[in-house]
Amino acid sequence: MIFVFDLDGTICFQGAPLDKKIVNALHTIQAQGHEIIFASARPIRDMLPVLPESLHRCRMIGSNGAFTYVGGHIEVEFLQSNIQKQIIELVEKYQLAYLADSDWDYAYTGSVDHPMYKGIDSANKATKRSIYELEGFSKVLLFNPPTNVMQHVKTWPVTTFEYTEEGILDIFSQHLNKIKGLERLGVSQYIAFGNDINDRLMFEQALHSVCVGMHSVGEVATERIAEADVHLKIVELGQIWGNQ
Repeated sequence: MIFVFDLDGTICFQGAPLDKKIVNALHTIQAQGHEIIFASARPIRDMLPVLPESLHRCRMIGSNGAFTYVGGHIEVEFLQSNIQKQIIELVEKYQLAYLADSDWDYAYTGSVDHPMYKGIDSANKATKRSIYELEGFSKVLLFNPPTNVMQHVKTWPVTTFEYTEEGILDIFSQHLNKIKGLERLGVSQYIAFGNDINDRLMFEQALHSVCVGMHSVGEVATERIAEADVHLKIVELGQIWGNQ
């Protein structure tokens, strides 16, 4: 069976690398013959540092479907050039703080104390550039955009996720999501672990889905568990689905 794992808030907490108990659980289900795929809102650049090297050969989906990673090779879908231009115009007009990701490098104007900035893997030779220097935008995060900006962006032909607690609007190419990423990898049957709104479609189409924590998206999951029980649930489902 294929097991698909979101990272932040699901198996990765407070931006720290995976806990040893979770790593051991993942190795356990691999040894049983299950495949692991990681599917995150992070770009591939920022997914690799929180995973042990033993899991770096796993297939991955980054930036909610904008990236796929197979055998060390990255493929990315950029926002349309006219959308990129409109984002820059909004940023300039309203002096918005943002994180714009390219295929590897990035542009950032938010606080250096923001958890999002601390999660950027500059150690992996990612370079902070001007937004005008990036080859393209795989996705853009706007920090605390005013309501009129959010409403305007939602009229564009793009996909957005609004993270209300963090005050972030996530913008990436139209029709992209984790399901589209799985389709590009040829995956249709899987077990899903997630915790947030960007996992909803993945939960709805999974053979079995597990929501970590109390986000409302858990309403469409097969079951809901606490953070402390993640490693136990991974092993349990590995055993159950290994016998089917």
